[in-house]
Amino acid sequence: MPDFLQLSGKTFLVQGVANRKSVAWHIAKTLEEQGARVVYAVRSEARRKSLEALLAGKPVFICDVEEEGAAASFAAEVVAAGFVPLHGLVHSIAFANYSEGFRPFHETKRKDFLQASAISAFSLVELANAFKPHFAAKASVVAIGISSLIVTPDNYGYMGPIKAALESSVRFLAKSFSADSEVRFNVIGAGPLKTSASAGIPGYLESYLYAEKLTFRKRNLTTQEVADPAVFLLSERSSGINGTTLTIDAGLGSNAFDKDIIRLAMRIESSAGSQPASGSK
Repeated sequence: MPDFLQLSGKTFLVQGVANRKSVAWHIAKTLEEQGARVVYAVRSEARRKSLEALLAGKPVFICDVEEEGAAASFAAEVVAAGFVPLHGLVHSIAFANYSEGFRPFHETKRKDFLQASAISAFSLVELANAFKPHFAAKASVVAIGISSLIVTPDNYGYMGPIKAALESSVRFLAKSFSADSEVRFNVIGAGPLKTSASAGIPGYLESYLYAEKLTFRKRNLTTQEVADPAVFLLSERSSGINGTTLTIDAGLGSNAFDKDIIRLAMRIESSAGSQPASGSK
């Protein structure tokens, strides 16, 4: 069979593997299945130890993007180890402090917002800058974002604006790099997934089950269904796609007026309206 994606022998950096459920892991595994060499980056020594079995024999570096200067130091280590040029980079990093649960957006704490911004969005700018001299001529950078339908406070807390900043940063990086290179930047706008990270979001399960009813097929995405188009974007077969968010949501964003959802919502509203007022005299 012809090697359509032509990834064999190329080197890719994947950041954000937490476990077997991670989008980053599914992307990395698929790249390796296509014959690519994958370099892994995790946030801490503790995370690296937790992944020893999963990533045995693979090159694993530590890069805590919350620390200023970490991206530059990390790039220097990767270069010194001989893992360049890079043909692609996967940014699958996000963090938000939900320890106090969801609060109205206007009550977001400054330190929480800035921390989430640094880790989830600005880290891509720093990493792109650090690796700019070490990208292959037609390298591809892919960031994992979220579909536009779930960028709302009720479903994602203050991470909505953070992910929007990530998307915008990708477009600006695509433009900035175009001045002297053909390195591309794109985003995968993924619908709700079952990952360890999502499990930590308060109320996520209800949103996940609701989203499933809104997909055309009435079945949510698998993580592999997000990984596959990400790998396509990493390949030169997607050379005409740059500065773009590729939405992968099984039709979720186009099915807001699904008749079954409308019927159920109106039935609930009608039932609530027919209840006697509490405490009436």
